[in-house]
Amino acid sequence: MVAWTAQDIPDQTGRTFVVTGANSGLGAETTRALAAAGARVVLACRDVEKGEKVAGELGDRVQVRRLDLADLGSVRGFVDALVESHEVIDVLINNAGVMAVPLRRTANGFEMQIGTNHLGHFALTALLLGRVTDRVVTVSSAMHRIGRIDLDDLNWERKRYDRWLAYGQSKLANLLFAYELQRRLTDRESPVRSLVVHPGYSSTNLQFRSETLHGKLMELATPLIGQSPAMGALPSLYAAPVPDVEPGGFYGPGSFFEMRGYPKRVQSSARSKDESVASRLWSLSEELCEVELLSD
Repeated sequence: MVAWTAQDIPDQTGRTFVVTGANSGLGAETTRALAAAGARVVLACRDVEKGEKVAGELGDRVQVRRLDLADLGSVRGFVDALVESHEVIDVLINNAGVMAVPLRRTANGFEMQIGTNHLGHFALTALLLGRVTDRVVTVSSAMHRIGRIDLDDLNWERKRYDRWLAYGQSKLANLLFAYELQRRLTDRESPVRSLVVHPGYSSTNLQFRSETLHGKLMELATPLIGQSPAMGALPSLYAAPVPDVEPGGFYGPGSFFEMRGYPKRVQSSARSKDESVASRLWSLSEELCEVELLSD
């Protein structure tokens, strides 16, 4: 795969995408490129005002709907509204996320990073999958490699909180979820595919919210060494619309230790391929979110 860009996206006229976190950064770039290719895009945003600014650039093929992944009530409300409007979704892109934030809790008491990055998207996928016709794309991170899943204390209620390890756990959870989703779809002979991507080191505002000295240093360094959000969005833009992507594939930047470059198939850590942990995390996620997703 050489120098694949957003200009290579096939015509998406007649297809509908849901993009979480579409009001800024990678989500906004993903939305712009899909709309330019003719797609109809639902911007699923916690900050509706910022979402409307993005939508204002793109015409009547896009719409903004409120979605706060840190509140399962908001997730259910978002899906209910789509069902009521008889929306059929071709592709769900689980893009939104938070990184290395101080210890905070979601509306449902989950640690903020696992709650937003994994559990919110798990619940969204569970509630929306019946309306998805083509694929689910989940955005992980190269930082999944530092992650370990603690099934006995997923929400950091007993051990001392470490914001970076919590982020790594949430991004590892994204991969375990995406791979397990594909296994379960395959078992059911479903035509829906599950893909997972990572954006490399991209210059977005995600790095600026850790409220630490390290975060301030990243804020200074990111514009110098990070690739543009448009480049960071390319793995998602490849995985979401291209017809011949492999089910269960993982895509990321192809250069400089996967920190930047054009998208290609990449490898994930051994821990991301642990099917026993993936299955147990799936069951725990169903319990915590009070949903069922392709369970026997």
